[in-house]
Amino acid sequence: MSGNRFTRRGLLKTGATLGVGLAAPSFFVRGAHAYVNEPTGSTVTLGFNVPQTGPYADEGADQLRAYQLAVKHLNGEGDGGMLNTFSSKALQGNGILGKKVAYVTGDTQTKSDAARASAKAMIEKDRAVMITGGSSSGVAVAVQGLCQEAGVIFMAGLTHSNDTTGKDRKKNGFRHFFNAYMSGAALAPVLKDAYGSDRRAYHLTADYTWGWTQEESIAASTEAIGWETVQKVRTPLGAGDFSQYITPVLNSGADVLILNHYGKDMVNSLTQAVQFGLRDKQVNGKTFEIVVPLYSELMAQGAGENVKGIYGSANWDWKLPDEATQAFTKSFGQEYGSPPSQAAQTGYVQAILYADAVERAGTFNPCEVIAALEDYEFDGLGNGPTLYRGADHQCFKKVLVVKGADNPTNQYDLLEVVSEVPVEDVTYASDHPMFAGGELGSCNPGA
Repeated sequence: MSGNRFTRRGLLKTGATLGVGLAAPSFFVRGAHAYVNEPTGSTVTLGFNVPQTGPYADEGADQLRAYQLAVKHLNGEGDGGMLNTFSSKALQGNGILGKKVAYVTGDTQTKSDAARASAKAMIEKDRAVMITGGSSSGVAVAVQGLCQEAGVIFMAGLTHSNDTTGKDRKKNGFRHFFNAYMSGAALAPVLKDAYGSDRRAYHLTADYTWGWTQEESIAASTEAIGWETVQKVRTPLGAGDFSQYITPVLNSGADVLILNHYGKDMVNSLTQAVQFGLRDKQVNGKTFEIVVPLYSELMAQGAGENVKGIYGSANWDWKLPDEATQAFTKSFGQEYGSPPSQAAQTGYVQAILYADAVERAGTFNPCEVIAALEDYEFDGLGNGPTLYRGADHQCFKKVLVVKGADNPTNQYDLLEVVSEVPVEDVTYASDHPMFAGGELGSCNPGA
């Protein structure tokens, strides 16, 4: 695979190399197999496809650590983590359906083509029955489409674009992470209380599917509380230097900068905005403010003191007091010496939810696994009671509003949770205009 840093770790099973295309691969349909990559030996292989290089590499590294921890727990190693708190008791720590869990890994490079290439290799060469990962919605959408064509399950990792479970939704794909609409719905009331209803907002937006839908969602929610959107400017993913985009903000008449950036891009753009003195300005008789709608502890570590007092939203936080969060944070900390990020938590949970669905279905056949996941209600995985909605394969759970801590107690305590927004406040109809244009279609078992 030219240009793709594909690596293999753990217990591996290598199948025959396939020809070009995924429509009817010969060895998938040979013999009595009812679905693609039906496990026949004592192990079953999962594919972990994360950005190990590129602007989202920090998130990808933490996600991969969580996937590896999930494999240990599924195989009965370690302390069991959230298997002990999960409301379902189908998993017994003896693998999945008695088969030891193996895995392969790939580097998406935060590029859709590289991500598809590594996922394709996992399916064709290593006979992976499920692909998971992400950290870029562009990557997630691309790999979800590939998995639909190939006939395997895709359990999306960190992907926040509305499109993943909107216009690009697929029957074989599932998302646990929250989305841009939910961020807007959760953030707007908090921003109104903090900054008032008379504000003028300037958006800098990553120029791909996630940035577009977050910009749309945040603009709609802030305009609904009375804010005016002054300008929307798109920036390339991985730009590094954002100074040329920040300079025009100074003379725009805006008094809020909304950074629709993530990973190293957010670290760089926020740092440069502070260096340009935006937070020290008075505009329209108000103190200039910055909002980062999608936050993470990893980004806060990168941006340091620049995050103090800045609001955003999050899928999960390691400091939540529930039993499941504490169990996962303990396991992850013992394994790696630091608390887990939201990227790690959503990846771990997706791996566990897939394994649990297989166990409950009694088969790896993707069509029956899909049926086990659709409209599945569960608890004990760190987000409170959660529904995997069948209409669009989106998880519905509470959303966190967070802000940069003014007085962090340590290097990991950089965000404080200011609101746990109940699920009913972030729920929408599956045909909501921001999610329209897509259909799940039919299950593809690949054979």
